[in-house]
Amino acid sequence: MSLRVFAALPLSETVADQACAEMTGVPDANWRPRENLHITLCYYGELDERTVEELDSALGQVRLAPFELHLEGAGRFGGGDPSAIWLGVEPHPALMDLARQCRKAARQAGVEIETRAYLPHVTLAYLNKDVEPGRVQRFEQRLGLFKSEPFTVDRFHLYSSWARKSHTPNLYRVETEYPLQP
Repeated sequence: MSLRVFAALPLSETVADQACAEMTGVPDANWRPRENLHITLCYYGELDERTVEELDSALGQVRLAPFELHLEGAGRFGGGDPSAIWLGVEPHPALMDLARQCRKAARQAGVEIETRAYLPHVTLAYLNKDVEPGRVQRFEQRLGLFKSEPFTVDRFHLYSSWARKSHTPNLYRVETEYPLQP
């Protein structure tokens, strides 16, 4: 059996509420359910059970003190043909270090990962081809100065992603929780 897995930070209840309140203004957007909101640290892809166990062991070695973070700003992926809209994340050195350690864990477990630069964000919606680009632009402008309440990052998770048969969003399940500690 194999699992599609990724490491991510859960959002606090307050910040998830704030993010959900901003999910408006772009008709035909496929808004993510509240329970799927997270900040991805590293996407590992489809892995066999043995590799997931090795990854779990490597992630368990991550050492970092808890830190405060907040969401800020908004953006899109896909440029002139947008495919997703997101809320940005404060560029915090501890967050970047945590993402780097999650990538290092992948290398230790022999997992090949994407090499593109890490851009921390919370995906709010995936977009259909028919979405009006002007609506996406207005969404970005409206949330350009968005700033969430701060929240404490004191743990991260290894999630598995399960495709559903219908066109509903994937189901994300926490496989392991890793407390942050110095």
